[in-house]
Amino acid sequence: MSGGSAALPPVAVVGAGPVGLAAALVLARSGVAVTVYEAREALATESRASTFHPATLDLLDELGVASALRRQGRTVDRVQWRDLDGGVHAELDYALLAGHTGHPYRLHVEQARLTPLLLAELTATGLADLRFGTTVTGAEDTGGGVRLRAEDGAGRVSRTPHPYVLAADGSRSRLRELVGLPGTAEVYPDYALRVVTDTPLDELVPGLAPLAYVRDARASFSALGMPDHWRLIFRIPRGVDRDEVLAPDAVRARVAQALPGAAGRAVRITDAHTYRLARFLLPRYRAGRVLFAGDAAHLTSTAGGMNMNCGLHDAVETGRALAAVLRGDTAAEALLDAALERRRTVVESAVIPRSEARTAGLADPGELPARIAALRRTAADPRSATDYLLKASLLDVAPRPLKGDAHADLVSQAHR
Repeated sequence: MSGGSAALPPVAVVGAGPVGLAAALVLARSGVAVTVYEAREALATESRASTFHPATLDLLDELGVASALRRQGRTVDRVQWRDLDGGVHAELDYALLAGHTGHPYRLHVEQARLTPLLLAELTATGLADLRFGTTVTGAEDTGGGVRLRAEDGAGRVSRTPHPYVLAADGSRSRLRELVGLPGTAEVYPDYALRVVTDTPLDELVPGLAPLAYVRDARASFSALGMPDHWRLIFRIPRGVDRDEVLAPDAVRARVAQALPGAAGRAVRITDAHTYRLARFLLPRYRAGRVLFAGDAAHLTSTAGGMNMNCGLHDAVETGRALAAVLRGDTAAEALLDAALERRRTVVESAVIPRSEARTAGLADPGELPARIAALRRTAADPRSATDYLLKASLLDVAPRPLKGDAHADLVSQAHR
């Protein structure tokens, strides 16, 4: 970082989730001081996103946390589609991605395992001021920056200038409200039921892969094998009462129907909850010197686990471009605008349509034969199978890991 930029106040990052901490780490590794504001008193620990794609693991490797995260997760080497009777419609092997990524596999691990790793790396830079239990309540455009008003848990108020603010404060982003950007999401016609079991389902259901999509006229759902539990994710029509869906007897009956291959053995249910599914995309990822990333900028169907991965890609690409601006690089502001527009275009043209395609037609059993036939054709052709996995993993639209001359790489990628 140049001497002129070193005299600048720190960049503000609002939100200490995976996206905010990754962006802060990218900036700090580039020599940019950051102040991280987080309304919670500590890192979030609740169950949330749990899938990390190859492209994301490549970027996390660049940040120095991929290996530690993999040690805590479950490596998934294939994706499988099957029916309720134990038959396998099709399988794709992630080994097809060798040569396209340094991580030809998918990793299942709670996002709450990632944030402590990012936080430790960020703290080690010595360039981060971490303000947990502090809520941003105001953002004033000063022309040359943004003055944030923040209040801590004791009611103390601070007003701090920042050259830029990166808003990674989630789907209910306060920063969106403060700068006057719209925030209304379009709710999908169904919602998700997630059932958690610590029963090792792959020991009960022969051949069950840790990433399996059951596609059957009687029931369709996803099964994800985690390091210490399994998640079964069902889509429920919006008009079906949630209390009825969550009744213990109803949950047990649904699981029994979903796992007839369990040979009558009991499946211990440790949790069941519902969550809404919605689509949202900001019309632009910038309001003056306030930039947006992750759930603050976009939401999609959770199918395929793309939204959180895309958010981490936002963090890396935006962080790189913003660091170039603060170095005083010629034309860096244009590169920042291009990066933000590219991140938005990725969601609009790739993430939303791909995630929606994963579950399209599930409510109509009549569409299943054609979809299953298409999957079998894809699996039988290595080129088609590789293309499917590249797109499912967002490898075709993700920022690439930097190598050698990082700045030259950044400029080259900006003009792709």
